[in-house]
Parts: sequence; C-alpha cells; structure tokens
Amino acid sequence: MRSAPAPAPAAPRRGRRTVLAATGLVAALALTATACGGSEEEADAKPSGGTSQAAEAGDTGDGKVQLPADLADRLKEHGIDVDKWKDGGWKDWDRDKWLSEAKDFVNPMIEGLWKPDRMQSAKEADKTVTTKDTAADQGVSDPEPAPVEAVAEKTPYHDNAAPVGKVFFDSPEGSMVCSGTVIKDANHPGKSNLVWTAGHCVHAGGSGGWYRNIAFVPSYNDLDKSEAELAGATTTEMAPYGTWWADWASTSNQWIQGGSEEGGDGAAYDYSVLHVKPEQGSKSLEETVGAALEVDFSTPSATEIGSMGAWGYPAAPPYNGLKMFKCVDRPGRLSLSPSLPTMYRIGCTMTGGSSGGGWFRVVDGETKLVSNTSIGPLDNTWLAGPQLGREAEAMYQNMSRTYGGQ
Repeated sequence: MRSAPAPAPAAPRRGRRTVLAATGLVAALALTATACGGSEEEADAKPSGGTSQAAEAGDTGDGKVQLPADLADRLKEHGIDVDKWKDGGWKDWDRDKWLSEAKDFVNPMIEGLWKPDRMQSAKEADKTVTTKDTAADQGVSDPEPAPVEAVAEKTPYHDNAAPVGKVFFDSPEGSMVCSGTVIKDANHPGKSNLVWTAGHCVHAGGSGGWYRNIAFVPSYNDLDKSEAELAGATTTEMAPYGTWWADWASTSNQWIQGGSEEGGDGAAYDYSVLHVKPEQGSKSLEETVGAALEVDFSTPSATEIGSMGAWGYPAAPPYNGLKMFKCVDRPGRLSLSPSLPTMYRIGCTMTGGSSGGGWFRVVDGETKLVSNTSIGPLDNTWLAGPQLGREAEAMYQNMSRTYGGQ
C-alpha cells in the first residue's frame, strides 16, 4: 500500500517505490502510491500562471511564467535554471536540485500537462508479494483484521460519495497517482481550496524532496466509464470538475525528516494538505464541486468508533485506477513503535493508488475526515492510517490562515 516508518529490513520493490517495513513488524509494508513511466505530453503542454509561496506568478508575455522573486532566488541557489523549469527542466532530479525543505515547495502550473492518457498511465505496472504480518499484535496493536472486500462506489460519484478525487504528481521514477479529499477551510467557509492527502504523495521524505506537477482531479471518471469507453476521452470526461494544481503543499516535519522508502519514523505522521487553484476558472474548489468535509482532529480512540470507512482509487492489480472504491470496517489499533502514535487499521483489499484517500466516520449525523490511507501489507488485506492530532491540526490551521484566501 503506501509508505511506512521505522528502520527494518528492506523488501522488494513494487512498481515505483520500495516496500517499507516498520520497526517491530515482521511483514513489509508496501507503498500505496503507484506509478509507471507516464506518457510524455510536455511538448504539447502550455505553461500557465501558477502560484507559489502564496504569491501570484507573473506572465512574462512570451508564454513563460515568472516565479516569485524570492522563490526564484532560492531555486538559483540550488543551481536550477528558473527559465527552463516549465520547459522541461523539472525533469532534472539531481540530488542537489531536488528541493526538500518545507519552504522550498515549488509547483508552477503547466496547463495541459495532465491529459487523459497521461493520467491513465500513472499507475503501478506490477506487484510484489511478501509474507503477512505475524507480529502486529504487540504494544497497543490489535490483532490483524479480517480482509474486507473493497466495494465500487455508486455513480455518479459527485452524487453518491464524499468529495474524493485523484492526486497526480511526477517523481524520479515516473508519473504517480494517489487519492485525496476536498476538506473545509475553517477560515474561508464555503470557499475552500484545500485537499487532504498523504505526505508520501507530495514529498519523498528524508531520502528526497518535493514531488513535482502535483495536481488534484475531483470525481475523476465521475460516471465510471470503462477503459474501452475512455479511449480517446476528453479531459472534461475524465475531469468533470477540472484539474486543480497545488500552489502550496504542507506535510509534517516528521514525514519530511523521517519518511523513507526503506524505513523511517514518518508513517504515523503521513498526512498532507494541498492548497489548489484551477487550471481554468476562478471559483473555489468547494464551490465548484459543491461539497467539502470537516477534518476531525480529536484523535478518537479506535475502541470508541463503531465503523470507519476508507475511500480511494486503487490502481494496482486487480484494480486499474479508473474506479472509486470504499471499505467500511470497525477500526483497530496498529503500533509501529512505542515511541510513535498508534495508527488506525481496518480490513481492506484496496491496493496502490488508494494512498492519501480519506478515512471517514459519522459524528452526530455529519461525515468527517478522521485519517487517510498510509500503509498496508503487500497481500492487500488491510490498510492503516495516522491519527490526526495537534500536529496535524497546526499544519492545517497554518495552511488555512496563510494561503486559504489566495
């Protein structure tokens, strides 16, 4: 499934990322982000005005976009040619040019980059199998849950499901895909431009930096058309509510410092908030899709929750990334280390690509986001997600106050 924490023996690679193993766990935990080499549409993509550092990028009049001066200066300090960035310079993943610090996020919009065929190519081509976790019931971990078969969501998604969509991004290994959820903005009610996803869907953790060309597509393939029906599909058919580029992203310091493909202490803090802007149009994301969910930062105990559901777009076999699925189960506890917060865990057969998808529970009749998909075993029998406590709320509030009104 997705990224995990804590040093442990490295396991085989599956698709784009390697499998992770958590401290104290016997079984490897696989990344849920998926990828393969995406179709290269950059030659046909048009640079367009994006924002970063919450400052509007200016059009130079020659089809290129001028990045904010302070960010441009920082990029130059890393040896990056700003003028060539959007003309394909973003493909340079040299270690000294792969920006990692929280303040160095840069994601200028490249209009038309995420075309339907490029979106469909961002998925895992193969899958590695490993042994099941036989030592999870330790510390505050509950016994491994029985698998819960993922169920396809009813269509159209915008009428029957929470405001879930797909998060696309580019990594050194190719085009990648995760899932995400439109969330409410406490400081800008009714006009949110915020998306909740996993930290590993935006940043590689301690071994790398920020991913590039990060974009969100709400209600992707809203009518659940088949691969054959989508042959030659227009962007509007695949992205009925448009493509939304992240002009700012935040994730936890614990993920940036401790997240790793081969281990680390980041999984329990594997969450992220994106601030997005539309490739076309001016309305907010919440106004456009007509819905947004409140985030529950109360970290309720798993023992107090009767049922919890995970939604997402699994892309690794037997799924193809075109359909939205869900799993609903009574949550249990998963402890990766005595020094790390306990995670939620449910039975679920969703595979890679479901990473970052929201976990929801109903409180007083209102559906709230309480976690997101982070890790799971390679045999796809369960998923685990972080508890969203004070650190997550502080990240969210900072994003809302600083960038929410942009």
